[in-house]
Amino acid sequence: MVDISTEIRKKEWLEIALAVAVLIAGTLLPSQIALITTSVFFVLFAFFKPFQSLVILIPYVIFRTLFTDLNSGMKLIGDLITIVVLFRLLLLNLKNWKTWLHFKKFEWFFFIFLIFGAGIGYLTGVSISAIIFQIRTFLIMYLLYYILSRSELPKNFFVKLAWITVFSGFVLFVQGVVEKISLRRMWMPEAWSEKVLSATNFVRIYGLVNNPNSLALVIFFAISATFFLRWVYKDGRYKWLLLISQVAFMGLLLLTLSRGTWISSFVFVVFFILVSRNWKMLKRISLTVIVSLILVYVPVNIGTMLVQNYGSDVSGAPSVGGLTNRFAETFDEGNLELMAQSGRVFYIKKGFEVFFDHPITGTGFGTFGGSATLSYDSPIYEKYEIRSDIYGGKNFYSDNQYIQVIAETGAIGVILFAGFLLAMVWMFWKDRKHPFGQYMFALWFATGVCGMVYNIWELKVYTMFFFMLYGIWSATHKLYPELQLSKDETQN
Repeated sequence: MVDISTEIRKKEWLEIALAVAVLIAGTLLPSQIALITTSVFFVLFAFFKPFQSLVILIPYVIFRTLFTDLNSGMKLIGDLITIVVLFRLLLLNLKNWKTWLHFKKFEWFFFIFLIFGAGIGYLTGVSISAIIFQIRTFLIMYLLYYILSRSELPKNFFVKLAWITVFSGFVLFVQGVVEKISLRRMWMPEAWSEKVLSATNFVRIYGLVNNPNSLALVIFFAISATFFLRWVYKDGRYKWLLLISQVAFMGLLLLTLSRGTWISSFVFVVFFILVSRNWKMLKRISLTVIVSLILVYVPVNIGTMLVQNYGSDVSGAPSVGGLTNRFAETFDEGNLELMAQSGRVFYIKKGFEVFFDHPITGTGFGTFGGSATLSYDSPIYEKYEIRSDIYGGKNFYSDNQYIQVIAETGAIGVILFAGFLLAMVWMFWKDRKHPFGQYMFALWFATGVCGMVYNIWELKVYTMFFFMLYGIWSATHKLYPELQLSKDETQN
């Protein structure tokens, strides 16, 4: 995909609209019927329209929490699409099966890391199902990279991904503003609305993602998509639509009060500007932030205060959160004490305690603060007296990818994981003269910062975007033997 096409045919939009309609309709059906009908539809859709189905993954993964909360029968769609598209890619290239096994250094480090963590976890006493669960969490979005990096991509594929991200961002923005102004009373599931939140979190927008940090990360990519589309449409088409989108999305990013995403976004901008020397872009980003403060952040907070003071029976809970207050809370004495007792600081201390007891190998996957430990018990929690009321009983997220890697895989795992990360950034550094390489280089550093405050490589809504972008970048550089996935879609 050397050339980028902005031409998207009406037929393609209709196919996307049909798939979105099936997603929406699925929420209204009984769970068993929804499970069968959506599974059959998306298996067929993924097999016959693989690239279109990958486009649909974006809204599905973004709104997956909403879909599955409304109907538990919609949990399999994302995995089905990914596995079926991968199956089609391999099936159509059986004669070239040796090309399936072409891997870059970062992939070998990744695979060995997964095998090592799984093996140590098994020896520690973690159940097979928990180990498989953890491996799936790490691996499922990597498969998107595998597919895209080795495929001949349609010339308009990147543009379609950007537009569907922008459209998803519009939905998130409108709902987020209504959620904020209505004091979480409108346009969200009743169970979400009735959830008891602390005063600190009540002022944040959770959105249809039902998590302010995940929402902020999605909006980061939506903002990136608007800048990309402005760059693609050099004739000025959709200029005002995209400018409005940038301001709206930036305002929503501020309203999430997500410190981790703010910091990682700042790091992204710093590294992108340093490597690209694109000072004009810095001016655009700065202007967007200022305008979004004036036209989105301040008006929404004023509207929220008016509703709380004059039009709502909700009282007592603060409705407005300040940007500076959000950072000040980080160093508040009470907050620091809470983090030391049951929050991030506590988990970091416990993580190093586990590491010092098992410095070479760690305790393996499914033992400390990962996705598997949210659904399965850990054989080490009782020994280390790990409890958390936040996630209920023994289950918690470490909210730090690195301490999880340190505790679960020890020094060997740290070396393997570092190899995985460093092999990637070296690839991007070598492409630093080109805009896409500059973007991926900066995104790598932003992802690294995210890993300090989130289990970022287990967060599917983030790794979906990361590995899709990485896969497209690899395809444009033809890093692998090119395989045919869908001749009809690439020729149209």
